Amino acid sequence: MEKSENIWSTEVGGRELSFETEEYARQANGAVMARYGDTTFLVTATMSEPREGIDYLPLMVNYEERVYAIGKIPGSITRREGKPRDKATLYARLIDRPLRPLFPQSLRHDIQVIATVLSVDDDCTPEVVAMNGASAALTISDIPFAGPIAGVKVGLRDGEFIVNPSDDECEESKLDLMVAGTEDAVMMVEASAEEVSEETITEAIEFGHEQIKDIVQLQKEMAAEIGKEKMEFTPPQLSDDLKERVSELASPRLKDAAFTADKLEREEKMDRVTEEVMAELEEELEEDRFNENKKLLKDEVDEVSKKVLRHEIIHNGRRPDGRELDEVRPIKSKIGFIPKVHGSGMFKRGETQTVSVLTLGASSDEQILFGLGEEEKKKFLHHYNFPPYSVGETNPLRAPGRREIGHGALGEKALRPVLPPEKEFPYTIRLVSEVLESNGSTSQASICSSSLAMMEGGVPISSPVAGIAMGLMKEDDDIAILSDIQGLEDHFGDMDFKVAGTREGITALQMDIKVAGISKEIMGRALERAKEGRLHILDRMSEVIAEPSEELSPHAPRMITIEIDPDKIRHVIGPGGKMINKIIDKTGAQIDIEDDGTVFILSEDQEGGEEAREMIEELTRDVVVGEIYSGKVKKIVNFGAFAEIVPGREGLIHISELADYHVDKVEDILEVGDEVPVKVTEIDDQDRINLSRIQAINEMDEEEKKKYM
Repeated sequence: MEKSENIWSTEVGGRELSFETEEYARQANGAVMARYGDTTFLVTATMSEPREGIDYLPLMVNYEERVYAIGKIPGSITRREGKPRDKATLYARLIDRPLRPLFPQSLRHDIQVIATVLSVDDDCTPEVVAMNGASAALTISDIPFAGPIAGVKVGLRDGEFIVNPSDDECEESKLDLMVAGTEDAVMMVEASAEEVSEETITEAIEFGHEQIKDIVQLQKEMAAEIGKEKMEFTPPQLSDDLKERVSELASPRLKDAAFTADKLEREEKMDRVTEEVMAELEEELEEDRFNENKKLLKDEVDEVSKKVLRHEIIHNGRRPDGRELDEVRPIKSKIGFIPKVHGSGMFKRGETQTVSVLTLGASSDEQILFGLGEEEKKKFLHHYNFPPYSVGETNPLRAPGRREIGHGALGEKALRPVLPPEKEFPYTIRLVSEVLESNGSTSQASICSSSLAMMEGGVPISSPVAGIAMGLMKEDDDIAILSDIQGLEDHFGDMDFKVAGTREGITALQMDIKVAGISKEIMGRALERAKEGRLHILDRMSEVIAEPSEELSPHAPRMITIEIDPDKIRHVIGPGGKMINKIIDKTGAQIDIEDDGTVFILSEDQEGGEEAREMIEELTRDVVVGEIYSGKVKKIVNFGAFAEIVPGREGLIHISELADYHVDKVEDILEVGDEVPVKVTEIDDQDRINLSRIQAINEMDEEEKKKYM
């Protein structure tokens, strides 16, 4: 670790990570210029006055992309950056998650962290730089923040872990894992993997946690030298006598209400307890004292609910719906229940239900992503929708928010490793998961229903994928690890650990901690319990469908793939697109041609696709010297006739090659439109084709010759 002229730096993964302070954005509460290689971010942290009437921590993390970071001008009409890309939204969520638990949860001051990308080095992962910069800006600010935290990415190549892998290393890595945490414990994990074992994941997390310690220490040194004094924050508190009275009134009733199996009935009972307790307190207390503490009294009822639930689970192993700690809720699956679509799957686990619908499209349906790097193309899309009716509410329907984008991306990570190679299955695949009912872990249910939909639709995935959410409740040294958590257990718990995978290993995971981190031992136990739950879910899913259907859905378009010489692409396209449009109009097929000569033919029926293939093969058929073709006369000139022998390619029949005698006029033998046998006698250096009618006739038997003599 080094420090010079307000620049603090340390080496991470063989490259320098530095924070520059005291020169930029000086009116923000905290600001740093974070650099890793040539990836550069300005990260600021700002806090406003407290906001009245809210009951949550108003933290907003923004990840702001600027196209000037790669030396380009935006392509929009206004030439300005527009709505953030999904990737920017995902990065903002990634940064938010390890920061949020380290603020006082009763803080009501608006806090905004803005990470603005100024330049991008493709080998230095931007989200890592932004996350570390965000922690550094908060750490040196006066904002109450119990950090610092730090984050690194971990890859796995040839059995060795790599910290912050480069682009080339990422291509060869079986693991893409982000670890964030404090010096003492891990706070957040997110990963995609190629069926990696639980043991490898645990080791990778431990390896990543070791790497972040130097970054945390660097921030502590910054805070000690230039950090502002933290704002004192004392959350409003009820007096001890009122806390005790709320507990006396609420605890016995909540032991009954909170442990009701049905979600809606449980919520109704708990709301009724709150109303009853508040009514009794209003009668007992003086009017001024009650009104002054009304909000805190109601919050305390919620706090008592939390204590009651956690105590029963941790010490008595009693869950709200009566399950054992390692028990998965009842599962029901269904496939093929939506007509006309290309595949459908329903997955229901307890009171959580999702439906996924499969659509197969052409290469031209792939998503093109424009961002701060090379243009990307996506042929696999997993989208997630969370309508308000899924929780019995009425809210305006808006565009997908951060939650929907995040859960959709997690499902995409989980399912991508089992997809067939593009050469074998060149379709663009889109899955849309609709949440019909929500009581915890809808993102993992969507993975299950999407896996079912693909198998029902005939997508040849290598293995079905299932997901499960694990929970944790910790009280001193007493802990309870919960399998398949529902909403209330997530709300009052200390961990939400989502794990998805096949029977062979993990394909995706996401962990968020609400306390100051967890140990390697607890994480390992949670992963093993998750494996047990995942295998149980896969068993239940296999009762409906165990492997992909051998045939595609009859409603799915048929894809035919052929390879042509790239030099002959122009023959298929034709002048001004004439030839390809002719094929499309005649067959109804959709045709996409790659630069390497790969042709994808997508047709609603097999006949149309086969006809399109035949037409393309005819257009790209090689013209071979010595072979005989059927030519169609297109044009007559004084010295001969031009005949089309394959679509788009013509050759010259010289007047001397029309017959075995002297011909005065071409028109004596041929007219435009005639079909005539011809033999290819020569293809010259300029690709001009010379043909002979008489040589073709001379190779016929005597009966055939009579037709042309």
